[in-house]
This record gives sequence, C-alpha cells and structure tokens, in this order.
Amino acid sequence: MPANFDDFKIAVESLSGGKNTVLLDDIGMPSVMFIQPKLLSSDIITGATQTTHPAFILNSAELDKVAISKYINIVANGRAYSLPGQDPRGSIAWDASSAVCRAKGGGWGLIPFALWSAIALWSRKNGTMPRGNNNYGADHAYPHEKGVPSTELDSSGRAQKTATGSGPATWNHNWQVDGIADMNGNAWEWNSGVRLCTGEIQIIPYANSMDNACDMSLESSQWKAILPDGSLVSPDTAGTLKFDYVNNSWQISGETASLINASRTGSITAITAKNGVAVPQILKDLALYPAEPGGDYGNDYIWINNTMGESMGRRGGYWADSSQPGVFASSFSYERSRTTAYLGFRSAYYGPL
Repeated sequence: MPANFDDFKIAVESLSGGKNTVLLDDIGMPSVMFIQPKLLSSDIITGATQTTHPAFILNSAELDKVAISKYINIVANGRAYSLPGQDPRGSIAWDASSAVCRAKGGGWGLIPFALWSAIALWSRKNGTMPRGNNNYGADHAYPHEKGVPSTELDSSGRAQKTATGSGPATWNHNWQVDGIADMNGNAWEWNSGVRLCTGEIQIIPYANSMDNACDMSLESSQWKAILPDGSLVSPDTAGTLKFDYVNNSWQISGETASLINASRTGSITAITAKNGVAVPQILKDLALYPAEPGGDYGNDYIWINNTMGESMGRRGGYWADSSQPGVFASSFSYERSRTTAYLGFRSAYYGPL
C-alpha cells in the first residue's frame, strides 16, 4: 500500500463529500471511484415500475451501492486503474478490457452496460447530461469547454484524447466536480453484459457480468435473448427482439433475420417499435429504447451492424464524433477482438463498500 494512501483517500472523500472514494486492488494500488447508491427504475424512468434497476442486482442479490471508475481507465501491471490526469488507454480489445478489470481481484469487472445506462438515465432525469471531448479536445456545442490534450496533436494540429477528468464540471455526469468524467466523447468505452448477434439483442441478466466466474465467451449459455413480454430465453428462440433498420431509423422487431439490414446509424430518440411488437421495460432500463419516445436524448446516436455474428456493446462516442456522441450513445459494430486508438474502457466494483 502506498505510504500516503490514507491521506489520498481522506482528501478524495472530503473534497467530494463522500461521493468519491479510493479503492485498492489486490496489489494495493488505488483507483478513484464514484459511489452510486441503488436506484429504482421509477427513480430514473417516468412511469417505470418501482423495482430495483437491474444494474443493482448481482446473482439475485440487491446491492445498496456500487462503485464506478470516476475516470476512463489506464492499464498498469496488467490491471485497470481510474486516476486523474492520465492518457486514457486505447487500442484494447473487449476480452482484454474485461481481463484487466477482473485481474484487480474479487468484485472488480468491466462496467456493466446496465450500470452505464442507469447513470445515463439519472443524468437525463436530473438535467445534467454531460458534455465532453467530442470535437478534437472541446465540446462541439460549447467550444470554450476544453480538456488538456493527452496525446500528440493530429496532422491538422487538433487535439485528440484529453487527460482523464481534465475538462470542466459539465463534462461530468452530474455537472459537479465529484461526478463521473468523460462519458461523452474522448474515447468509446467497452461495456459488459450486452451484445448483438445478427441483430438479436442478447444480455447477461442484471449485473451478473460482474461475477468474476461469469462466462461471457462467444458460445456461453449465460447470454440470453429477450421476448416482447420481457422474459429471457435462449438465443435464436422464435420471436426474440431484434434491431431492424426501417425508414431511415432503427426499429425494435420480433421478426427473424429475414429483415436484417446493413450497418447504419440513427438517433436514440428515433428508435421505434414495429406495429404489434411490445417493448418491455428491460430495453428502457438498458437505454436501448427511449424511455419517452420522441423525448430529448441530446442527439445521441446508436451505431449498429446487424449483419455481424457478434458485436459487443460500447458507449459514449469519441473525440471526432461531433454532435452524435453522448452518455446515451451506443454502438454495436465491432467484434470483441477489435482494437483502435479511440476505444477504451472503465472498470466497476461490486464488492463490499
């Protein structure tokens, strides 16, 4: 344990009023974390049931609180870390992201898609959808808001990634200095627990991806598809929910792959359901369907290639996406082995707090 750990932890908790803390991994190295108390779906989705949001259920047990990396992670000693003022790790595949999170010890894992969605929905409900580095070091709509470049400028002299947490408070999920940083732009971030397989929506239920024993491999039986009534079934069951591209926007359909389209983008706001297809609450909990169709989702977009056999979920957008990234932005267009400079990740902790 670093000699000054206690001072570091006290300072972080004091400055944030206890909303942030410092957690040590299995080799005694620190990460700065945001503590998120349990949320009900009705807390963040108008008209939703008064039940615990799936992000706070692990192996059938409800958790009173969980910890989320305050910053996009770096990698050192084969482990993921959440620290301020760093160059976010990029060029990392999905499996490697999950591995360096789990390597930190029990309770650690790659942030669940459900947990990211809960934070996004909280931000929308509270009017603090974060801005960020989505236009070469600045926010496209607020160009005076800038972060500190953490990599060399590109050939046009523009910034790319910015140092973790170096932007203003409005780049945090709650518009406060104690918030979760950089969920809009900077780098796309792998999430765990949600993928598409040839357009079919498949999930690891609740936050079970945070169980270090959970198998999230391609052929794992842990993956479940979703029926219109919300029940979970084996993939490729008839009538499971899928993404189809219709009339220049994405649509939730229960049809088979005969309607599969190619790679397309569309706004979250514009996602609809095919006539006669019910949309269960779980899709709203996961921010894969607008909680309020036609409502404001900040022009955030969803990128989907529903011709791919497997595409893993990633969130947020990156430094060159301009108006389309944001806390609701999602993409299912990369296989789990894909690496690129603008693709990173962040860890979460579901152990004792």
